[in-house]
Amino acid sequence: MKISPWREPWLWAVTVFSLLLAVPVLLIFTSVFIPQKELWQHLFATVLNDYVYHSLLIAFSVGGLTLLLGTSLAWLVARYEFAGRGTLQWLILLPMAMPAYILAYTYTGMLDVAGPLQTHLRATFNWTYHDYWFPDVRSVGGAILMLSLVLYPYVYMLARTAFSEQSASFYEASRSMGVSGFGYFRRVAFPLARPAILTGTALAMMEAFADYGTVQYFGISTFTTGIFRTWNGLGNAIGAAQLAAVLTSFVLVILLIEKHSRRRLRYFHQGQKQNSAKRLTLTPVSALWAVIACLLPVSLGFIIPCAQLLTWAAERATTQIDSGFIDLIWNSFYLAASAALIAVGLALLFAYAKRLRSHWLLNSQVQIASLGYAIPGTVIAIGAMLMLSAADDALNALTESLFDTSVGLIFSGTLVALLLAYSVRFLAVALHNVEAGLQRIKPSMDDAARSMGLSSFAVLKTVHIPLLRASVLSAILLVFVDVLKELPATLILRPFNFNTLAVRTFELASEERLQDAAVPAIAIVLVGILPVVLLTRALESGKDR
Repeated sequence: MKISPWREPWLWAVTVFSLLLAVPVLLIFTSVFIPQKELWQHLFATVLNDYVYHSLLIAFSVGGLTLLLGTSLAWLVARYEFAGRGTLQWLILLPMAMPAYILAYTYTGMLDVAGPLQTHLRATFNWTYHDYWFPDVRSVGGAILMLSLVLYPYVYMLARTAFSEQSASFYEASRSMGVSGFGYFRRVAFPLARPAILTGTALAMMEAFADYGTVQYFGISTFTTGIFRTWNGLGNAIGAAQLAAVLTSFVLVILLIEKHSRRRLRYFHQGQKQNSAKRLTLTPVSALWAVIACLLPVSLGFIIPCAQLLTWAAERATTQIDSGFIDLIWNSFYLAASAALIAVGLALLFAYAKRLRSHWLLNSQVQIASLGYAIPGTVIAIGAMLMLSAADDALNALTESLFDTSVGLIFSGTLVALLLAYSVRFLAVALHNVEAGLQRIKPSMDDAARSMGLSSFAVLKTVHIPLLRASVLSAILLVFVDVLKELPATLILRPFNFNTLAVRTFELASEERLQDAAVPAIAIVLVGILPVVLLTRALESGKDR
């Protein structure tokens, strides 16, 4: 008799937790059926056009610029040999450690009218403010540049791997047909790497859609700022959820476009052993230009702003580092650590259940539960608040009917809301690392352990977890740093009088206390370097010959 796959308790656990993680997003879409006629009439008459225009303009501009930067840098590093290449190939990833909103605050402090650069120009040339033109960093163009500088590594990582793995036979065949130089890149290398490049570009565009701190600080009306205004300013949770549904629809359209653009792209390598094309040695002049090209985005996206933050932090450390700052560090640490442990625990559950029993319904549940990374934190926060507020209302109604007392906000007013939102948002990060580690463990090891009478849980505990130690630690660290940098979800869901480093940085910068904001900002940046080191080691252990 065939045993039903649903006899396994693992599968029921996956069903329960995947539904729990899916409810916040589902609530966002069900909100569109609740009439909000007056709100939408107001939005159509005032700011909705700005929301749509600015959101699309920023997302597609960031997509184009990150594609150009990331692909160009990846091609230089993967295709050519020049002095300093070994160091530059990991330096290029450093801007990933710099949240876009911190970059925006830093450049505003440096480039504004009262900043050191313009002050020095006026003093040097005896100018007044109206004697010269200077680009306004607080603009749509400034936001696009800030976001592109921290998001181009998404494209660079995937494109570099794709270029490095291309067989030397492609290059030799192209040369025999008279195709070389830029022609080889345009007609052979880029089309072969296009699936990876498009995936990286789509990720950058989704992050641009999700950004709140940068556009809010620059005063740009987008869907993320509109959601906050509707939620906090108008006090309309349903209206905010409906705006979030529209924003999520844009993100899903980006995913569909990316998937559609790759529908006919199928490239396969023949044989088991592949020899990558040998890198071409550049002339001294060309090598110098290659070094400059690699250093420019790194300098603009990390070195210069980090140096400025360190300078400000050194000046204000004595006044900013006190017991309150220690509380910020502790709040940020245990919140990020708790979220990382929960997300990685769920990832282990989902990945191991898929390994135990490959079933289309199970696979679909895991895929739906891991979609959160493609959804803006603002959207997830609104959905989580709606879900947990309903749970609080139901619980209070029950206790009032049974005991004539109210228990208050057990879920929506506590860290439970934040941990739920973080789990939805960053499960995919943990799941990717855990699944990659499990795939390296031969199924024969499972069979051998089961033949010795071990249960599925015992196999996980005694066989898989020791072998997965590196993957699990990497997943914990990546989720930890992502939570540490997360701003919009924390702003919406944090309990009363509860602050983190990210929120405090945002508050100080919003008050134009940019130098004071440098102390918590540099703490976030320095911790953010840790996953960059992990990513660098992962890339170097791959096929980079």
